[in-house]
Amino acid sequence: MARKRGREIDGWLILDKPLGPTSTDMVNKLRWAFDAQKAGHAGTLDPLASGILPIAFGKSTRTIPYIMDATKHYQFTLTMGESRTTDDLEGEVLATSSYRPTDEELRASLPALTGDVMQVPPVFSALRIGGQRAYDLARSGRPPELPPRPARIDSITLVARPDADTAIFEVQSGKGVYMRSLARDIALACGTVGHISVLRRTKCGPFDLSHALTIDQIALDKSAQTVDKADALPAPLLDVATALVDIPALAVTEAEGRILIWGQSLDPADLTYPLPAVPQEGDQLWRAMIGEHVIGLCQIRDGRLRAARMLENHEFFGEHDVDYCRTPHGSDR
Repeated sequence: MARKRGREIDGWLILDKPLGPTSTDMVNKLRWAFDAQKAGHAGTLDPLASGILPIAFGKSTRTIPYIMDATKHYQFTLTMGESRTTDDLEGEVLATSSYRPTDEELRASLPALTGDVMQVPPVFSALRIGGQRAYDLARSGRPPELPPRPARIDSITLVARPDADTAIFEVQSGKGVYMRSLARDIALACGTVGHISVLRRTKCGPFDLSHALTIDQIALDKSAQTVDKADALPAPLLDVATALVDIPALAVTEAEGRILIWGQSLDPADLTYPLPAVPQEGDQLWRAMIGEHVIGLCQIRDGRLRAARMLENHEFFGEHDVDYCRTPHGSDR
């Protein structure tokens, strides 16, 4: 079988995405720069948005869902007086209003938009409608009617009011929240119209601006590398498990780790290092660790500890473990 193109590289690069390119553009550029077999991003940023874009290489791509589900922080500027087709600066003007709410009116609108809410996504979004992207339908002159979707917005804070036309907000939210929709809805709740003119993501799960590199800090020109640096990475990567630091750790022995990796289950009562609290069922995840090394994630299902997503396979323990799943200790009870 032919070898996949590129190197086997594992880890996270946290990019401070610039304005202009899409998130996919940046993944493709960095995958080429790192000569990586596999890469992906955790959470799309629009072309007119900047800030934290976590890019996963190799095994890190297995942990992307946990970053996608994580809490995110944003700062955006709401410009009032014009609504736009895209709910940001890129679109055409749809409606205008001369009304400008006061700071008190803006703050008073925020509680109703906070918590578990229903949010109508922007028409120009990547949602699929009948097999087609919503933005493709909108660009072809057939903007779809998008139904409201559940969204979790933990907090919205008015942090500045540069002038009557603009207001700056900081937001903490969960997965799938559209800041463009939130800006639009704040304006509507205050009796005017508006759109996002500036959007920046400042935190995504465990990653914040202290982890981030700008594109100028990454060595993209491979032709400039000397022979002795040909295998060097254009920038250092964070460890694969960095994405999982918010998940409680569970120490396991090598024998227990083998069982989990082979897809077998364990009785929580028999663990060498007991769980701090044993959930009978549910979504609670545990970071399974052998020493300082994370081998994957596990959870309680049907009263037993089972693998949820493994980062390692049997090769982590060596070739002699290939028949381990056939031993009585490794079988389900």
